[in-house]
Formats: sequence, C-alpha cells, structure tokens
Amino acid sequence: MTSIITNTAAMGALSTLRSISSQMESTQNSISTGMRVASAADNSAYWSIATTMRSDNKALATVKDALGLGAAKTDTAYTGLTAAIDVVSEIKAKLVAAREPGVDKTKINKELTELTNQLSSTAESATFSGENWLYRGKADQAVGTKEMVGYFTRNSAGDVAVGTVSFDASTSVLIDAVTAANGQLTKAVQVEQGSSVGTGTANATYHLVAVSGGTAPSGSTAIALTSTTSNDNIEGMISAVDAMLSKLTDAAATLGATNKRISMQDSFVAELGDVITKGVGRLVDADMNEESTKLKALQTQQQLGIQALSIANSDSQTILQLFR
Repeated sequence: MTSIITNTAAMGALSTLRSISSQMESTQNSISTGMRVASAADNSAYWSIATTMRSDNKALATVKDALGLGAAKTDTAYTGLTAAIDVVSEIKAKLVAAREPGVDKTKINKELTELTNQLSSTAESATFSGENWLYRGKADQAVGTKEMVGYFTRNSAGDVAVGTVSFDASTSVLIDAVTAANGQLTKAVQVEQGSSVGTGTANATYHLVAVSGGTAPSGSTAIALTSTTSNDNIEGMISAVDAMLSKLTDAAATLGATNKRISMQDSFVAELGDVITKGVGRLVDADMNEESTKLKALQTQQQLGIQALSIANSDSQTILQLFR
C-alpha cells in the first residue's frame, strides 16, 4: 500500500542512514584519537583496566627513577670503597717492605702518612645527594641500614605495595669521627704478634686512622713506623691491616651485590613498563588499517543510503501523476 501520509520506505531509509552516520562518527573518532576505547562509554571494562594500568605504569616510572638514584649512591660508595681497598693494600705492601733488614723505616712512614691521608680524603669525598656511606663526621649523621625504593606491586585483590632494597651501611663506614670503634679504619684491631702468634691470645692492638677530635680507641696504637719499631710490631701491624682489608673486601662484595641487584631491577622495571604499555595498547588502541577500511565502506553505504532516501521521497511525486 502506498500512502501520502506515512512514507514507510523513507522512514526505513532514514533509519538506515542514521545507523550508518552513527557508525561513521565512531569510526572517525577512533581514527582521530587512535583509540577504539577512548572513554568508559566505549567499553567500561577495558577502559577501567587501561586506566588502572596506566596509573601503575606511572608508579613504575617513579620506581625506575628511584632505582637510578639508589644505583648512583651505591656506585659512589662502591667506588670509594674499592679505592680505599687499593690504598690499604698499598699500606700493607709498605709494611712488608719495612720488614726488610736495613730499610729506612722513617721514609716508609712518610709514605704511610700520605696513604693514610688519602684514605681520609677518599672516605670524605664519597658523597652523593648529601649521603656518605663511608664517612661519619657528626653525631647526627648516623649510618645504619639504607633503604632504596626497589619495586611496586599490585596483588589480585587490588592492594598496592612499595618494596625496598636494603644495605647495611654500618659495614662500609671507613672513618667514624664520632665513635672510632664504628669505623673499619678507625677502630682497634687486636692481633697476635711475637711469641703470641698461633696461641689464640691477642697481645697487641692497632688502628690505622686517628681522627682529630674524635674518640680514639682505648689502648690502641696507631699504625706508624719509627727507626726503632721492632720486627714483631711491624708484623703485628701487617696482621692488623690484613684484618681491616678482609673486612673492607666483605663490605665491597656486599655492596657490589646490592648494586647488581639494583641494576637488574632497573632493567626489569624498564621492560615491565614497556610490556604494560603494549598490553594496554592491545586493549584500547585502534587498528588503523581496519578502521580506515571500515570508514571507506561506511562512506559508500552512506552514499547509497542517501540515494535510497531520495528514491523513497520521490514515490509521492509518482502518485501525483495519477491525478493529472
């Protein structure tokens, strides 16, 4: 039935054209933004996941920055510690040289003095961002466990947590100007020398660095040479320096392991951030090849829809011919 009041064909064509226009609007939005899920209205589940993961990725970026800061601190301390180990090894070699008969011990002592000064300079210089893990110069500069932000996690329940990487900096303090007993080079080291060697009973105490104005180890003798220093005393000093060297080596090994862990975690966080970004992209990014193809098809459908609507509207003109 043909009606001049209700044009059913035009209504159908118009409805189809509206649907096509809506699809074109959505496709054009995907092309212009590059995203198929740009808002919660597009897909609330994917939008929610993507928003949360983007937030977590920002937190991971901050963790990466914190790891960089932690790596810089450990690198600085490790560099200073290894430099100190080299100097202490040199001091040990000088003491061994002083054991040789006929050597001028006072000249060797001048070298020991300069090497000891170098240790103080190295410890005080190993500072990064106001932190020094090798030197304590004031009472309020307590050196203990250092914590560095290491990772950010979110469990299945949605709870978040920030983890840390720790290092006990008290083991790496070379010089403690406040309490000498807390510094690896300022504390007293008990050794066996002379007739006591091998008995298990220490009979001498030495320290390497004497801090000006600090509390010196009670009953301890500074490692220094004079023309009358006995061979037994020199051998005792060598034993003390060797014990200090062992402690410094242990501290450097621990610090190196911590530094390696931070480096590995830094690489992992960077890769994890890339993976999360890629995962979010799979959820919400538009496939531009697909969208452009879809747009071309919709444009063709729109043109056909317009023609169909034009034909439907022309039916009433055909009816007029019947009344002529």
